[in-house]
Amino acid sequence: MAFTSILRKTANSLAPLAIRLTRVQRSYHSCIFTALNHGLQSQHPTVNRFYPNTLHFSTAVDSQKSASDESLLRVIESEIQCAEESDEYDQAEGTPSEFPFKIEDTPGLQTITLTREYDGELIKVNVHMPDLVTGEGEADDDDDDDTEKPSKSNVPLVVNVSKKGSPSLEFNCTAYPDEITIDSLSVRNPNSEDELAYEGPDFYDLDENLQKAFHKYLEIRGIKPSTTNYLHEYMINKDGREYILWLKNLKKFIEE
Repeated sequence: MAFTSILRKTANSLAPLAIRLTRVQRSYHSCIFTALNHGLQSQHPTVNRFYPNTLHFSTAVDSQKSASDESLLRVIESEIQCAEESDEYDQAEGTPSEFPFKIEDTPGLQTITLTREYDGELIKVNVHMPDLVTGEGEADDDDDDDTEKPSKSNVPLVVNVSKKGSPSLEFNCTAYPDEITIDSLSVRNPNSEDELAYEGPDFYDLDENLQKAFHKYLEIRGIKPSTTNYLHEYMINKDGREYILWLKNLKKFIEE
């Protein structure tokens, strides 16, 4: 009897605890469901509640970007105006009447192409941007080596002389003021402009009379100082035009 009474008392004392636990569990599930349901129905308020400064930060970034772009545009516009007013970037004078080549100049490219026909030959010249020497640092160069030829502004040239069905000759040249040097001479396969049939020895290792003969060979085909001096001026002006074109394209990109 005593043992039965103890069991009854214990059961009676545990019953309220079980009921409380059940209520707490139900209340917990109810809170989760309510929170989820509220989040689904009002996602924007929830986001704003956890990230209250998001909109303000985005607006600040946009404002900084706009101010930065406007500042950059002002600098670019100033540089364009300065470049267009510079004597260095003036348009070259008209092509000399004695200039023997047709000039193909495509905006955006760093080279121009010269072409002409001469006694059944096709002569094609690729002219690269000039390597300009302003005179700065020349004293230091003189101290290093008194026997070395002083640096001069120059224009690199690749001259190709071809005949139909025959190999072509390719000269790599450097045009200085009133002087042209031949750096190398190769023979190319007529079936492929990119395939070398034979690359000759160092041009300066050739007999001196043979070197002079090749210089004369190019001269009568139009590769002479009067031609290259004009090309030097033309390429300096093209360099300026390409710089202005690049600036204008950059400006257009930022404005869009």
